[in-house]
Amino acid sequence: MSLPLPLAGVRILTFEAFGAGPFGSMYLADLGAEVIKIENRAQGGDATRGMGPYFLGEHDSHFFQTFNLNKRSVCLDLKTAEGQAIFRKLAAKSDAVLNNLRGDQPDKLGLTYAALRECNPRLVCAHLSAYGRDNERRAWPGYDYLMQAEAGFLHVTGEPGTPPARMGLSIIDYMTGITTALALVSALFGAARSGLGRDIDVSLFDVALHQLSYPGTWYLNEKLVTGRAPRSAHPSATPVQLFKTADGWIFIMCMTEKFWQELLKVIAAPHIAQDPRFATASLRREHRDDLTPLLDAEFERDTTAAWLAKLQGVLPAAPVYDMAQALENPFPLANGMIRNTPHPERADFRSFANPIKLDGARLPARSGPALGADTDTVLKELGYSSDDIAGFKSRGIL
Repeated sequence: MSLPLPLAGVRILTFEAFGAGPFGSMYLADLGAEVIKIENRAQGGDATRGMGPYFLGEHDSHFFQTFNLNKRSVCLDLKTAEGQAIFRKLAAKSDAVLNNLRGDQPDKLGLTYAALRECNPRLVCAHLSAYGRDNERRAWPGYDYLMQAEAGFLHVTGEPGTPPARMGLSIIDYMTGITTALALVSALFGAARSGLGRDIDVSLFDVALHQLSYPGTWYLNEKLVTGRAPRSAHPSATPVQLFKTADGWIFIMCMTEKFWQELLKVIAAPHIAQDPRFATASLRREHRDDLTPLLDAEFERDTTAAWLAKLQGVLPAAPVYDMAQALENPFPLANGMIRNTPHPERADFRSFANPIKLDGARLPARSGPALGADTDTVLKELGYSSDDIAGFKSRGIL
């Protein structure tokens, strides 16, 4: 008999929209947690339900499905006394509450541990905000692109001499979501041992700054400003960058001396191997601008595919694909990273699998919930009758 998913039996209530919160909570749902999205029907629920250009019936979209697989949906208006009473009753039977609201909102909506500890002392309250809840920016709205801008990402991305450029994907949203998921699971582990929950705070800005990693450490200690290098090159290791081939581009990563020596064997270019300018890693970095055209000339002798056939398993190398090539690539199709996730509006809807495997198998998936799809079921589980639920709906509570 196979083991249950590791978070089976854990219930997490979420107040979330857009990318960061839903991305993080989807990891928890994929791993077996019962993630219940608390949505406001009057506002159309999660804002991504109405984000195009591609929709799946009313209050649903490709965008929404991307971040909300394996979840449930309950419509509830927390700005009413009855809505608060229902929520507190639900929180009493849950393990965590997660929100990605503006930093000043959790206190106003009663989503903090201080507000909920009386109904459930073991409850973990996770707050994912733009700038945090304990500083002068707590009321500021914020998005991924703004964090990339202020944390310096736009000046280490792209080619030298061009305008500042953001990363092509909302990587800060995704990293913040995963960071929050890790923090929440860690707090749940602690609560299981101590019997007490707590507040957890993670902000987009803090995660963005933290992701500056070693270039940030270099600056903090040596005042070295890491800028943009041609061909998306690594700031110190060489050759670690793009090179031209006969029909496109290839990315080569000689992060160690061993890989440099392997590359020299494959390209069989004695004029490069014997050039004293490239004898050591530091010399190759110093003479990168001289080395690049020489390696271009070698790689342009054959196609990207031909070079990959020679290099794969020898040193780290990859083709440079556009979106279509990346998603039609046989490898992710064969290893299960792209799969069918049937949707009521589209039986052939496809999605990405969670990158985590358990016992060698991909995690199961079902499509994201319709707006309020689980409202009646969840409220009946709390002991409310059909008449109670009808009354709540007539008063706009659900």
